[in-house]
Amino acid sequence: MSGRKNLGFIEDARTDSYSSFSAAINSREILTPTNNAYELKDLRKSQEADDYDPFNHREIEHPTTNGETLLHLLKGSLGTGILAMPLAFKHSGYLLGLISTAFIGFLCTYSIHLLLKCEYEMCKRRKVPSMTYPRTAECALQDGPAAFQKMAPYAPHIVNMFLIIYQMGICTVYIVFIGDNIHIVLEGNNLEFDTRWIMLIFLLPLIFINYVRNLKLLAPLSILANCITLISFGLILYYMIKQDITLENRNVFGNYLEYPLFFGTVLFALEAIGVIMPLENEMKSPESFNGPCGVLNIGMFIIVSLYIGMGLFGYLAFGSEVPGSISYNIGNEIPAQVCKIMLAVAIYSSHALQLYPAIDIVWTQYLRPLFDKSPNQIFYEYATRTLLVSICFCLAVAIPYVDLFISLFGALSLSMLGLAFPAIIDLSTNWYSLVGTRGVLIIIKSCCIILFAILGLIVGTSTSLENIVKKFADDANSTG
Repeated sequence: MSGRKNLGFIEDARTDSYSSFSAAINSREILTPTNNAYELKDLRKSQEADDYDPFNHREIEHPTTNGETLLHLLKGSLGTGILAMPLAFKHSGYLLGLISTAFIGFLCTYSIHLLLKCEYEMCKRRKVPSMTYPRTAECALQDGPAAFQKMAPYAPHIVNMFLIIYQMGICTVYIVFIGDNIHIVLEGNNLEFDTRWIMLIFLLPLIFINYVRNLKLLAPLSILANCITLISFGLILYYMIKQDITLENRNVFGNYLEYPLFFGTVLFALEAIGVIMPLENEMKSPESFNGPCGVLNIGMFIIVSLYIGMGLFGYLAFGSEVPGSISYNIGNEIPAQVCKIMLAVAIYSSHALQLYPAIDIVWTQYLRPLFDKSPNQIFYEYATRTLLVSICFCLAVAIPYVDLFISLFGALSLSMLGLAFPAIIDLSTNWYSLVGTRGVLIIIKSCCIILFAILGLIVGTSTSLENIVKKFADDANSTG
């Protein structure tokens, strides 16, 4: 594989000419005459870093414009999560859901800004054009306080682990979503076919599509999926408008015990952390991505608005009857059935693109070095691809509940990737400049974000698991 990855998960092969400027500092105490030598040394390194602009050293074969980057951001953020937003609003209530989605959207956007600023700073210090998320985490912890420095070697692996969980979680949700939509269409035509058997039928096609090793070959499928998704969303919107949108019998505030399910679903739906850094790294004008009126803020404003709209009006239209995906609610008319089939086709077409980052991490970083000298290396790569698809399939068959899966993986992985890790990276990056009242406030702010994320991880994950167990018990009682 080439050294430069578009996905941003694998660290580029490059030599860092700039060593950690804070390696000799083990505390945040005020410098004394005994360590002036370190002060002068770090000052020279800081001045060298200030002269280096990573944006000017990026060599991109096909740079994207601001408009193209915005479209890619929207495309990467609009998936099955948006179809689960009405159920999320059912868990929270329409007023609390509206306020909370806006707040979580703001917090996610702010955390992405922190991550991008830290990546830029780490690139300046080490004089490299760009970094991946795992590499940024490692470098930031190397430059942080002594306790963080000890964790630096493990940081890339921890970030990679959560990225793998996130991407495989998406693919598991996709398999359940395909099975459910096809099952509903067959049921509407008086054909009884278990959802798990439908998933099994799709297993081999999913394995084969994930055997494609070149992303360019998947581009036509991506275009097809985008077109189908847009048409399907239009049909869903049409069926929503046909309903009686009312505030009657709709909860302003939902059951507080179900709020963690809302939290996990919104995080899963809103966060596009896997595409953010690669998009910024491939821009013609990367400085336009992170500004006040930059691509990120515009894109996230559109995304949050769309998700609030889908969640609010979907819940007001269908009320307590809203299922795990709003597509299940639109009836059995011919256009509605076509919509469900199109969504299943679109999700199938996108599966390989979503699993590609996980394959790239597991195979390229961890397994391929073990088989470098093996004549059967290609066999082991395809075995890895088959194994990852099979794991997603087994999870989908074992727990075929799309709404609970979305909430589980949102709380489990994105609370860390999208909130906690960026705050930790920001704290480490700026640790030795945090002085006075401003420094204390920044530390408090970062700690609040980290604690909020950890609370969301623990409560959201445990609530999702409890509901999965309860769902199994209810299903067993209904069939018993």
